[in-house]
Amino acid sequence: MQTKVLDYRVIVEPENYPNGDKVYNAYCPTLGIADYGDTIEEALSSLKDGIELAVESLAKEKAEIPSDNITDQIVTQTQVQFPIAFA
Repeated sequence: MQTKVLDYRVIVEPENYPNGDKVYNAYCPTLGIADYGDTIEEALSSLKDGIELAVESLAKEKAEIPSDNITDQIVTQTQVQFPIAFA
């Protein structure tokens, strides 16, 4: 069976609970899928499982399977300053 590699952009953010516990939230904006884990690796593994299920479901429905062209993307961040009076 032939396969095709699909690329997806993933955002991982830490979240601290009031009791001090930390989890990591992973999100795939292209498919609208999110999951979490106690470590970054767990969050990414769980998210990958969700992505695979979503892609399989879309394929069974013969729906378009979106993916990201990550080779043409630049992901970065920026900071801005604003007056404290507005905070």
